[in-house]
Amino acid sequence: MKRAVKAAEAAELVPDGAVLLIGGFMGVGSPHRLIDALVARGAKDLTVVANDTAMPGHGIGKLVSAGAIAKAVVSHIGLNPETQAKMIAEEMEVELVPQGTLVERIRAGGVGLGGVLTQTGLGTPVEDGKQIVETGGKRYLLEPPIRGDYALIAARQADYVGNLEYSLTAHNFNPVMALAADHVIAEPEHIVPIGVISPDAVKTPGVLVDHMLERRAA
Repeated sequence: MKRAVKAAEAAELVPDGAVLLIGGFMGVGSPHRLIDALVARGAKDLTVVANDTAMPGHGIGKLVSAGAIAKAVVSHIGLNPETQAKMIAEEMEVELVPQGTLVERIRAGGVGLGGVLTQTGLGTPVEDGKQIVETGGKRYLLEPPIRGDYALIAARQADYVGNLEYSLTAHNFNPVMALAADHVIAEPEHIVPIGVISPDAVKTPGVLVDHMLERRAA
């Protein structure tokens, strides 16, 4: 059995300067209570790896507004003008990574691969400074794996031992991020008895989950 913790308690576990893998797609599937708790704690100097920085006042966008992020490694920032402004003003470093390459780099970090070979970005600024590998008569960029200190992920359901079930676009990044971090904090919508979640529906086994948040108060 895992002890469920309050959001504020979970936020205290995350040190300033940590590398965070944060799930979600435009904020869907992001751990909103955890993000709010990090903002309330005054977290700073974070490196955030995510699909995007959501929008001002929503999801990861709250961390951007609070000045908590020193560097974002994301696939796009098009919906968040605050991220764009901070990048232009050099208040926040932004590394843009093609979406498929980003998730594959995270997966590589989770399963112990030394990197990802991809042709995405060849002949563009993405290629600058990257190692080129030739195999099978073709050129590829060697992209390094990504790991985090903490993965902050949202799930539809968790059981008492931390097995997680996701729904819809929450599947996009959360399961691979749970593999690629030293510590995993899950934010389930519901916590149910063991056996309620079908084994086929478990996408993240409880052995990977270190902490999970209490259910949201009714």
